[in-house]
Amino acid sequence: MSKFLEISYWIGCDQEGVCKYDGKAFTYYTPERQFAFLLRQKEAYINLMVTDLIDSFNIYIHNQKMKTMTFLFFSLTMLFTSCTQTVKQHPVEKSSSSADQMKGDTVQELANNIMVIYQDKKDNYWFGSWEDGLYKYDGKTILHYTTKNGLPDNRIEEIKEDNAGNVYFNTVNGIMKFDGNNFHVLKVSDSDHHWKLEPDDLWFKDGWNSENIYRFDGSILYKLPIPKTRSGEEYRIKYPSLSPYTVYTIYKDRKGYIWFGTATLGVCRYNGKSFDWISEPDVTEMHDGPANGVRSIIEDKDGFFWFNSEYRYNVFEIAEDKGKPFYERQLSVGSLDGIRNGDLNEYLSIAKDNENNLWIATYLSGVWKYDGNKVKHFAVQENGKDIKLFYIYKDSKGDLWLGTHENGVWKLNGETFIRFTP
Repeated sequence: MSKFLEISYWIGCDQEGVCKYDGKAFTYYTPERQFAFLLRQKEAYINLMVTDLIDSFNIYIHNQKMKTMTFLFFSLTMLFTSCTQTVKQHPVEKSSSSADQMKGDTVQELANNIMVIYQDKKDNYWFGSWEDGLYKYDGKTILHYTTKNGLPDNRIEEIKEDNAGNVYFNTVNGIMKFDGNNFHVLKVSDSDHHWKLEPDDLWFKDGWNSENIYRFDGSILYKLPIPKTRSGEEYRIKYPSLSPYTVYTIYKDRKGYIWFGTATLGVCRYNGKSFDWISEPDVTEMHDGPANGVRSIIEDKDGFFWFNSEYRYNVFEIAEDKGKPFYERQLSVGSLDGIRNGDLNEYLSIAKDNENNLWIATYLSGVWKYDGNKVKHFAVQENGKDIKLFYIYKDSKGDLWLGTHENGVWKLNGETFIRFTP
């Protein structure tokens, strides 16, 4: 075990790759599918770690399964900023009774890496980064919050709001509540198994490679294990270092039921009584390679469900006939560019505008609008090059926003997406 900069401990594990402990939380770096560029060896046995004291404080890791006596080398810049879906965190329990009047720093612009956008009931816009913390924009001033200001972590996974106007920020190191004046981190309850469906509850996902989600009833934050499935346990036997139950997105439908989009197993509906899975080929990723998974869920104007694939689903309360699924699957837009068997048959994010048109954000092929009959392409480019998109969001005014990997925030201006400059 090596102590790094007298702040964090780095632990080499025999099965879990590399673990960092900063005194509060454990972070694992493994050779899993989204982290393969760091540890390309299928085995993650670590038997030596050394740190140097040159500029960026590099870490050298020796893997005894490598055929030659070479070292894997990482700069800290790459280690902490290059990956967006790979860090497994253990939630930190902090007191929810001590509120902190956390003050942000006034800045002139947003970060380039913005993955989550939310407009609260007071018309404040919140922008969550996966590298640079949280931004609040009230129409005049931008306030920037990071761990230096009291955030549990600089990576923001989700932003949600309750009926009272409290805003919640899900970081990889805890969920923080903002009541309009003060921030505090919610304490995770030690109580067992409180699966329940209440109309005002908020639901949050956990970190990568987790098997849990969180339910907050306004007072208590419950950590709930995803119920095991036969296909999930078979996957675990085949790929023991990967959890098949990782949740990418959570969606509440018109009936108040909760849907979980997973990295591997497809989609699960929780109706307060049962867990119903959709495990069709277009929504499952039953392998250990790169996986898009189900990252976005929405209902269209006709009540069909879309799970960021080329199909849409007609979902029933229960199966119409015994032994049959509780849904019907039908081809929707197919490949967005109209090419048969093309690459644009899955995407990252989807939103519905005030006219019930669907707006689909792809990773590197712009945005596509579907009006129920035809598809229209909107290029999103900077200096003539397509930029990497991640998230599309519609605010209460009907405006459409884009969060990107490297190019800040964009907004639809008529027929063109342009970079947002406050």
